[in-house]
Amino acid sequence: MERLIERCCGLDVHKATVSACVRVTQQPGSKVEQEVRTFATTTADLLALRDWLIEQRVTHAAMEATGVYWKPVYYVLESDFELLLVNPAHFKQVPGRKTDVADCAWLAQLLQYGLLRASFVPPAPIRELRDLTRYRKSLTEERSRAANRLHKVLQDAGIKLSSVATDTLGVSGRSMLTALAAGTTDPALLAELARGKLRKKLPELRQALAGRFGSHHRFMVSRLLADIDYLEEAGTELSKRIEELLAPFAATVERLITIPGVQRRTAEVVVAEIGADMSRFPSAAHLSSWAGMCPGNHESAGKRRSGKTRRGNRWLRTALVEAGSAAGRTKHTALGARYRRLRAHVGHQRAVLAVGRNVLEIAYHLMAEATTYRELGTDYFDRYRAERLKRRSLDQLRRLGYQVTLTQIPTAA
Repeated sequence: MERLIERCCGLDVHKATVSACVRVTQQPGSKVEQEVRTFATTTADLLALRDWLIEQRVTHAAMEATGVYWKPVYYVLESDFELLLVNPAHFKQVPGRKTDVADCAWLAQLLQYGLLRASFVPPAPIRELRDLTRYRKSLTEERSRAANRLHKVLQDAGIKLSSVATDTLGVSGRSMLTALAAGTTDPALLAELARGKLRKKLPELRQALAGRFGSHHRFMVSRLLADIDYLEEAGTELSKRIEELLAPFAATVERLITIPGVQRRTAEVVVAEIGADMSRFPSAAHLSSWAGMCPGNHESAGKRRSGKTRRGNRWLRTALVEAGSAAGRTKHTALGARYRRLRAHVGHQRAVLAVGRNVLEIAYHLMAEATTYRELGTDYFDRYRAERLKRRSLDQLRRLGYQVTLTQIPTAA
């Protein structure tokens, strides 16, 4: 097999150390020279690693994606070398090669022959934006957990506020919970804190707020309300910071929110996870595969079986599924029509996933072509697959006992 890279390095990264194997081919067909060294992962040692690789005139380096430990190594080396971050599952299926030295040597050998496939690592501005959007998502999920804990405490105390008020943490509900935490337990006084339409339910509120609210429940409610306040404030600060970092990509975000079902926050997540430069992905299908939004391949003995979607980017996948669900509820849109047609055959979850994939592919073309979304109409997929729709409709009528003759309607000139 032909060696494609003359001077390369394989890096086996751990928490405290990194093993580096440099492979050098002096002349075509000559013996390969190999040298292995181990460095600590402190910044000073990583700079020493970089200097050694420069001294060896290395042009390419590869490392496996080991948790978060690859990041300091990658960031120190990315400006001086062509780096490949590799999924361990793509090269670890070889028995008898499980030592740190063997790992880095095996990586270097595969790299030299061009047998490694690089993972997508976005540029620094997108990485910073990605950290913020993921952190904000984590805070949002933690707030939901805190709200659920609060609901459990209220049920434990016999307070049935959620049975009367739609939003327990709305303006009225929040006033009542604050009063409960402050020591007010009179149902009549608590019910008078209702605002707006909830005042029409004062008798139901008085009954729902009569419970056995003790000192333990008071402490728990006050603690959970403080947690929710902190999480909401932190989420607001993160959103402001995300908006600042998104300023260079404002036009891209505006294009994405023209897609049915895509809200601003979803557009922010899409930009943070894949960036705005679509040249990194050869096609929309490649992007869908990378994100884990397309079916897997499972074919054996000439039979194609149900293929589960592969594990992809879970943050992007979550946002796309939410967008697919929102698009499925829209009226007079091609995406809404596609969801309703698929739901009848494969159910809600698969239909939402399929529409989410369509959203991602549309986003790819909008960013690649710098254009906005153009609605294709509810009959787009029917027109696109007119022959299939005709056969399916005829089959349904035959099963119902009808014999049908089709006549082509001439189109107007």
